[in-house]
Amino acid sequence: MTIKPTPTSPPCFDPDEPRFWDAKDLEDELRRAFEICHGCRMCVSYCPSFPALFDRIDANHEERGLAHDASTLNEHDMRLVTDLCWQCKICYVKCPYTPDDNHEWQLDFPKVLWREKVVRSRREGISVQERLLGEPGVLGVINSGPLAPLVNFVAKSALVRKVGERAAGISARFPLPEYAVEPFDRWFAKHRPAQDVGRNGTVVLFSTCLVDYNRPGIGQAAVAVLEHAGIKVVRPKQVCCGMPNMDTGDLDGVREKARYNVEQLAPLLDDDVYIVAPGPSCSMTLRKEYPELIKTPESALVGARTMDLMEYLWKIAWREKKALPKNFENPLGKVAYHAPCHMRAQKIATPARLLLEKIPNTEVRVIEQCSAVDGTWGMKAEYYDLGVKYSQRLVRQIADTEAEHVASDCPLASQRIAKENGVRVQHPVELLAHAYGLAPNSASAASKVPTP
Repeated sequence: MTIKPTPTSPPCFDPDEPRFWDAKDLEDELRRAFEICHGCRMCVSYCPSFPALFDRIDANHEERGLAHDASTLNEHDMRLVTDLCWQCKICYVKCPYTPDDNHEWQLDFPKVLWREKVVRSRREGISVQERLLGEPGVLGVINSGPLAPLVNFVAKSALVRKVGERAAGISARFPLPEYAVEPFDRWFAKHRPAQDVGRNGTVVLFSTCLVDYNRPGIGQAAVAVLEHAGIKVVRPKQVCCGMPNMDTGDLDGVREKARYNVEQLAPLLDDDVYIVAPGPSCSMTLRKEYPELIKTPESALVGARTMDLMEYLWKIAWREKKALPKNFENPLGKVAYHAPCHMRAQKIATPARLLLEKIPNTEVRVIEQCSAVDGTWGMKAEYYDLGVKYSQRLVRQIADTEAEHVASDCPLASQRIAKENGVRVQHPVELLAHAYGLAPNSASAASKVPTP
């Protein structure tokens, strides 16, 4: 049969529409998307979904004599393509056939795979592995604080990690971040800013689970830099953004978190107040997913007023308000900066590079390669080796820079880089704080770290 690339009706990605759940409509859209990609093949090197897709179509043709198109794919083939996608969104960024390009084919490869995952999860349920990976905030509350030293000690046991792999499917080899003795929210509650803070405006900090419970130093550096610019920081109650639930197809889970966060965030916003998030997956979720998932004026406001932290510091604090001081105390030398996929998916360029390059005697090399972690996918035992394989271009390019500092906005990508390259990886705001002399111990030169 001939699969036409132009849809007869716009693709449906709205779970509130009956078509979203229609099995035949979903199958037709999957085949249409797969046929377009089969004919193009530009994204073959981005992730394992594309080679698996092309191999199945080619094998059906060459080995079984079937048509050389996506009509020959069965349910197992389609499921495989979805499961091998880690939702980095880079294929959408690079694709010339998307709605963003006003192309008549209206192709959104990540979105149709997400739809397949949601429909399947509603039909089959959520696995123990995916339920665990979908709740980093709950795990953070339990494991951080007084229990953190014990949890971190136990987590270093190879035996314990092996048991965890068998029980929950989380790879024993993935370098899990340690839990903080003093979570960021507790530090923030005790923090007392200078009296003149607020003269250059206010931001609402969505601090993210990994900053709250694993790397509070990122949050502390963010507060130090923002207050150094005279900007007041407010941190309301909040829960996980819901991106891990998006990854697992848990629609109810992400919507519940979205509603809670919007209820906390929206009342704090006005024409001069932005939400800033020091993690691109979280800023992308608030900015792009919340308005589509819950469709309220408040969710639209949250989406419109959300910025990535480094985007805000560059566009608003540095360029618009001219609030960030230009007197830096510490040069950084050569910086290898990993531009995370979810930062690129927001199409906001590389604000961290633009800002760090304002520091005298600082050179930033941008590395646009995927870490193949992207939320929860890279933690899964069945995909760990494949994730390491796909991360090697990133690993090699970082090694080639021989940089004094390595930076990434994405804490989970940082975990992969730290293990594979044996270097300390910091958030760009930590480097910025060091350059201002606000956190002199936060940005020592990249050093060897023990690998798990």
